[in-house]
Order: sequence, then C-alpha cells, then structure tokens
Amino acid sequence: MKATELLAAFTQAGKRTHLIGDINAGVVIALDMEGRLFTLKEGIVLNRVNPEAIAGQSTASQYLNPGGDGLWPAPEGTSHGYQYSTGRWRVPPGLRSVRYIITGRNSKEATIEGEIDLINNRGQGIPTVFKRHVKIATTSKNILNVNVRDSITYIGNIELNKKDCLLAPWSLCQFDSGPGCEVVFPYSTKSSVWDLYDESSSKQRRWTKTLCRTVADCKMRYQIALDKKVPWIKFCDHQRGLFVRRSAGKPPEGQSYIDISDASPHVPPSNKRVRYSVYNDPDNFMEIESVGGCPNSILPGTEMSLYTTTSFQLK
Repeated sequence: MKATELLAAFTQAGKRTHLIGDINAGVVIALDMEGRLFTLKEGIVLNRVNPEAIAGQSTASQYLNPGGDGLWPAPEGTSHGYQYSTGRWRVPPGLRSVRYIITGRNSKEATIEGEIDLINNRGQGIPTVFKRHVKIATTSKNILNVNVRDSITYIGNIELNKKDCLLAPWSLCQFDSGPGCEVVFPYSTKSSVWDLYDESSSKQRRWTKTLCRTVADCKMRYQIALDKKVPWIKFCDHQRGLFVRRSAGKPPEGQSYIDISDASPHVPPSNKRVRYSVYNDPDNFMEIESVGGCPNSILPGTEMSLYTTTSFQLK
C-alpha cells in the first residue's frame, strides 16, 4: 500500500493519526487504532495493513487485526494471561478501543499514552497506562531505524504479587508474508528455541553453524519462542527486497522475562522465559515480536518497559 493511501484511509474513517518524519522515511501512529505504528519508506507502507480494521470497528465477536506494530500486555494465555478473561480468546475491549493522546512531539519523535483497564484470566482488574515513545533515524546504509520505548505502568492502589499477576510489555510487528520469506536469528544452543503451539521444527527450520532460519511462508500456523541468549531477529522478504531486524534491550533491573504463551487459562505459566517470538499465520501474515519483563512484586506506580530498535531496509 502507498503511504498516501494509508493516510487517506484513516482520514475517510475519521480516525486520528500522527506522522513523524515524512512519507519517504517516517512512521504513521494510529492514535485511534491501538496506537499501532506503520513504517513508511520511499512512499510505501512496509508493515502489513488491514483496510477493514481502519474502516471498521473490532467487536467481541470479530477482531479486525490492524497490522502495523502494536503494544499488547503479556502473557496472552495461561492462568495469568489477558486474552481469556471470558473463557474464550478475545482482545480485551480496553485494548481495542483505547484512544491515545500525544504528550510530546517534534519532527522525528513522538510520545503517546492511553489508559487501559485490564482483566487477567484470574478475574483480577489491573488499571494501567500504556505509553509509546517513537523516534526515527536514517543511517548511512539507507536503513530507517525506528526506536520505540514501550511501557505499561500499573496505577492501581494495591500491591500485586508475581504468583498472582504477571504483566509485561509485548511488541508485535506484522508483515505480509508468503513464499520467499523467512526469519533469521543467531543461536548458541537449540534449547534457546521452542514451539508455543504444535511442533514445527522439522518442517520450518534449518540450522547452520551459527544461524537458525525459520520459514515464514504462511503455509502453516506456528509460533516459536526465543530466550534471552538470542540477541536479535530478522525478517527477510527476499522477493520484495524487504529486510527488518529487531533488537530488544534487556528488562530494567528487578524485572525478568516471562512465559507469554497462548496456553489454556486453566494451566499456570511455565518457567520458560521469552525475549522474542516469531508467529506465522496461514492468513498470509507473520509477526516478529519482542517482550519485556515483569518484577516479582508490582507496586503502585511500577513501570514495565521495553526498548526495541527495528531497522528497515528496502532494496
């Protein structure tokens, strides 16, 4: 999609956006659509775009996945997650209906924030503020870097213990995908990689001496988790000439990675801790994801933050 078409679609739908940079090197922030980020280069939108989500409105019975780069709360499933508070999978209404406000801006960066009341799968209400600070920079190698500091701040008035509540920022960056697409990342041991759904390694992955290459052709649904030993992940669309590398900073002191898996709300979270994940969907899209950490005790005013640098190159 062209950048001008994306902006026109939001205008027609009556939904607010904010552009940092310009259509040749910039980011559109969808203030009325989950605060999703859409990176632009040479007048083209590099992220996946779902026009139905721009024109329409997600409901409890139908979630219109917007595309772009979104900030969600982790974990997704398990007894501590946020997608099964009604007993079935759904995106929380606070998340899909939040209207972000701009709290700071200049030509190359912006800060947005919005209040979201979460309910975890234990029925516990958790009032929060979601914040995204977005900054762009172009390098000499014709690479557009999008630096994002995502945070979730707990604004409740009681202490939350980790055995009862987990909460971490989770950035999901979506792309159209298909034949000729893969995700590449370095590894030290194969135990750093595991499936979050059914086993997929024999069909999807190829291991070299230092790199793992996992196919992202959308022929099967799978999600893999990567632990803290993996320093970065890179989406490669060889047919389109699009290469996107994500590098996430470590959680702040006192916070640690958690299990983000889309597991049954009847089971507790595991001890496996996720720094990155890769999701491949038969609906012709994929996600490269980064995850922050959670403290043992979430006190009033505690901020869980995640720094992610996403480098875009369009050859």
